[in-house]
Order: sequence, then structure tokens, then C-alpha cells
Amino acid sequence: MILAIDMGNTNIVIGGIDDQKTYFVERVTTNHNKTDLEYAVNIKSILELYDIPLGRIEGAILSSVVPPLNAAILSAVEKICGFTPLLVGPGIKTGINILMDNPKTVGSDLIVAAVAAAHSYPCPIIIIDMGTATTMSVVDARGNYAGGVILPGPKVAMDSLSGHTAQLPYISFGAPGKIIGKNTIDCMRSGIMYGTAAMIDGIIDQMEAELGSQASVVATGGLAASFIPLCSHEIAYEDDLLLKGLLILYKKNCGDAQ
Repeated sequence: MILAIDMGNTNIVIGGIDDQKTYFVERVTTNHNKTDLEYAVNIKSILELYDIPLGRIEGAILSSVVPPLNAAILSAVEKICGFTPLLVGPGIKTGINILMDNPKTVGSDLIVAAVAAAHSYPCPIIIIDMGTATTMSVVDARGNYAGGVILPGPKVAMDSLSGHTAQLPYISFGAPGKIIGKNTIDCMRSGIMYGTAAMIDGIIDQMEAELGSQASVVATGGLAASFIPLCSHEIAYEDDLLLKGLLILYKKNCGDAQ
């Protein structure tokens, strides 16, 4: 089993995975003020929660879009496991060609998700990752990372709406059942839930038109499960998609860890 860590702007996803299955997926808050020791305690507590001895962890890999915290997470894993994780970045073998103006600027999480999706779904593929930002990436018919779009995530949009209007409250997510709301909270929920779903559907349509064919569509991320059922397209949901991609990259760069 390897320890796969995906660090985003809001949450750090920590999972244990091998070729047989994903043993756990947990999230801790991304906090710039935490020390490596505090993150080590978080990781060790998760392993203890799932009754996984440190001896079962044979390797680790980190994907991050928060570079200032990389050193703390790498050190945290080294404190509890005795080895430094592989860091996804320039120079790592991915097996996927990145057709971008500047490939080095593409977020490592986007590439990890693309690697995982290309391993499990027929190309072309549209990959939706819903977190602080919503990203929709495209793997073309030849298996190349062809680009995508970056949008404000639903929570960012909701917080902006509430924060910039005097009479709209901060609310939780949840589909109101009908698109025509009968009170302020239901109107807000309807707007953000159905509006986000319609946006995703519309972008899928335009991406498929540009690709010239229908695409496989897969979604991941902490918020995706709430929004994907409202979309009209058939969209597979995989909570551990990035962990699967990290396992593939670990094996490609460090050999078979199993």
C-alpha cells in the first residue's frame, strides 16, 4: 500500500491505495499555519483510525497546488514513515503528452486526474474536478492532455453572492427539489445547484462539439457528488480518482510498490 496525498487549496486528501483497492480516503483542512509535526499527527491519526500499521506503507506520493506547504507535508510523512514522498512536478514520468502553451504551468492535480481517467475510460475524456475551483479538463482521442477550463467553485460562488449582498444569507448546499424557489434560501440553492449543473452540461456540449465526438465524462472532488446527479449528461463519479492517478504515477516512477 502507498500513501497518496493530494493537497488542494481547501482540503488535503489523504488515502491508502494499492492495485487491489482504496483502503481509505480522508480530508484534512489545508492550513498554512500548521507545522510539519501537526500534519504528521493528522496523518498518523488517520492511519490509526483505519488500523493500518506504518509497516504496511511501502511508499508515498504527493500532488500539490499549494507549493508553500510542500515542505511541511513531505517532512510530515518522513517523520512518521521514514522516507520522503515522491513529489509530482516537472521531470516526473506521466505517460501523457501535455498540449499546452506552457506545460510546466499546468496544475499537478489536473495531470494526475487525467492519467487516472485515461487508464480507466475510453478517450476522448472530460474530467470534472469540483473543489475550491471547478476544473474541466480534456484528454483527446489520442490520449493527450488537450487543455480545459477553470471556473469558480460552487462554494466560492456562493460565498461571493452572500458576501456582496446585504440581504442574502450564507447557506448550505442542497437541491431544493424544484428549480423555481418559493423563498430566498431555496432560490439561492436552486440558483447555485441547478445553475452549476447547467453550466457543466453546457460546457460538456461545447467541448464535445469542439472535439467532434462524444466523450467519456468522469467527475471527482469533494463537491461533485452533490451536483453531478443534477446534470443531464451521464457522468461517472469517482471520489478516489486522483488517488488512483497517484498510484499509477508512483509505480511508473518508482517501480511496482506492491
